Order: sequence, then C-alpha cells, then structure tokens
Amino acid sequence: MSAKIPVTIVTGFLGAGKTTLLRHLLQNAGGRRIAVIVNEFGELGIDGEILRGCGIGCEEDEAAGQLYELSNGCLCCTVQEEFYPVMRELIARRGDIDHILIETSGLALPKPLVQAFNWPEIKNACTVDAVVTLVDVPAAAAGQFAANPKAVDEQRRADPNLDHESPLHELFEDQLCAADLVVLSKTDQVDVDAIAKVETLVRGEIPAQVKIIASDQGRLDPDLLLGLASASEESIHLRQGHHEHGEGEEHDHDHDEFDSIVVDLPLVDRDRLLGLLEHLVEQHTLYRIKGFVALPGKPMRLVVQGVGRRFDAYFDRRWAEGETPATRLVLIGHDLDAAVLEQALRGAVVEA
Repeated sequence: MSAKIPVTIVTGFLGAGKTTLLRHLLQNAGGRRIAVIVNEFGELGIDGEILRGCGIGCEEDEAAGQLYELSNGCLCCTVQEEFYPVMRELIARRGDIDHILIETSGLALPKPLVQAFNWPEIKNACTVDAVVTLVDVPAAAAGQFAANPKAVDEQRRADPNLDHESPLHELFEDQLCAADLVVLSKTDQVDVDAIAKVETLVRGEIPAQVKIIASDQGRLDPDLLLGLASASEESIHLRQGHHEHGEGEEHDHDHDEFDSIVVDLPLVDRDRLLGLLEHLVEQHTLYRIKGFVALPGKPMRLVVQGVGRRFDAYFDRRWAEGETPATRLVLIGHDLDAAVLEQALRGAVVEA
C-alpha cells in the first residue's frame, strides 16, 4: 500500500498572511506536486484569485496541482458538503500528488477539520503532516486579536479605538491550541521588542514542544513547514479549546458575530479609495478588507488587503483580454450596513 498523502493545514486569523505563505510555498515547491484547497468566509473568492494571479498552476493538467476553492463558509462547517468529495477526488489521484495544502478561512476553527482526517476513507489515504498557525505580529503586539486577555485589557485602556470582541480572542486561542508549528508573520514591520512580546503571548497558549518561527512576507524554507510528520489527527482530541462540544451537541461557530458584504464598483481613484477605507475602519467594526481594484489608465489589476488600519496594495496581473476592469471588495466585520458602506465607497468612483 502506498504511503499516506501528507496534508498541511495553514490557519491563522484574518490578515495573518496565509495566502502570502502559500504563494511562497507553491513558487518554491522544489519539485513537489502540490494540491491546494482554499477556503474563505464571505461571498468573494479573493484568495483563490490571488493564487491564480501569480501564475501558480491551478488547472488540472498543470504540475502544481489543482486549486480547490470552497467559498460557502468555514471548512469545518462544509466538510460534509464540499470537503469530503474534494478529498475523495484528490485521494483518487494520489499517484499524482506529493502534498496537499489547505488554507482555512480566517474565521475557521481548525480542530474539527483535523478531526475529519479520522474518517475511515480519509484516514486510510491521508495524514495531517502539521497544523501551521500564523500570527500577525504587528496586530498582536498592538493588542488586536492577542491571546492574552490581560494584555488586551491593558491595550484597550491605552487605545479606546481598538475592538476587542471576545469571540475573536477565543477563536485566536483555538487556532493556537491546534497548532503543531506557529509562524510569526510580518516581523519586518516591527522591532525586536514587539516580536519578543508576541512570542511570549503565544508561548503561553501552546505546549512546550510546539516550535515558533519568524517570517516576513511568507519567505520560509518549505522544508521548515512540510514533512513534519505530526499525524495531528491522532492527538487532536487531547487539545481543549473554547468551542468544545458535548456528545451529540450541535457545532456552533457563532457565525452571527461576523458579517461579510461585497461592494462592486467601476474604475476608482486609488488614493481616494484607500482614504475612504481607512475612514470606514475608524467608523465601523471592520476586521478585514480585501479585493481587486480597477484604476483608470492602468492595464493591471490592483490587489488591496487591509486588517485593522493597515492596508497593503500591489499590482498582481494584467487585466485579461475580454475581461472588463472592475472593482470588487469584500468587507468582513460585525453589524455592518451594506448600503452605508457602498454609498461611502462610491466617493472613490472616477466618472467616465
């Protein structure tokens, strides 16, 4: 019988850099034939599009494998509808696959997904090589989505504009609870004291044997992340998080705590758009903003990503022939009014 297919689950909170890490892994696969499953919360499949925009193979006949994008909720809620048939298809092609990467939604609980690898048909063919949890160091250092409630309370007193909804912190801690390896991301944006502070916060939430490594822009040697042979599915039941369920209880992720809306716009002015987004973050409870932007006179598509009040923007590819340049943004937060947000963002539209 052939060896089991190793599966790496990449988890982490909103904007932690999961897609950036996947891009780096796929572009430096070293001959590994990798299949990718991308999962998102919300209506707009941004992360899958970003991977496609990098020229990473996502067609069935390309060496890098096929990209599977599950877009109707967190993976642990969709395993019975989408995850299982996707895994069955990958298992049927196991001779063509060396490794599977799964990027979970920033709002997903990793533990139920790992437990799904104990299903007989999956367990016989696949093993969880490792759960890799990314931590956004600048956000955690600032007290946003930090694992230590005491540190959060101290930061709240220092900055009343920060949002500290308890479900977010519980989710952050549950993602750490499931980790076999923790990656501190965006370390190039902070000083050594901030990195040390976040490492201390994280270390308090994970077992001593779980390693912590630092990364900037996802640039890590794939050998540090792949081939860890953790067999996480065999020990995941020992890891206790905030969202445990008794026998027969329904699985509830408090999805009502989060809203996801999509805003479609034509050509926009870049500076006006970024200014409006920064203003909206200050006025509304927005956790994550991401999308594609069409600029007048620019033949390339602009990717915009924001977490908290920090925004990144870069061109990823040219608009394809026959593709009408247009702006699409997804906004994730709490108690959002779609009409109000869309009306505000229309202030960035460039009139034809």
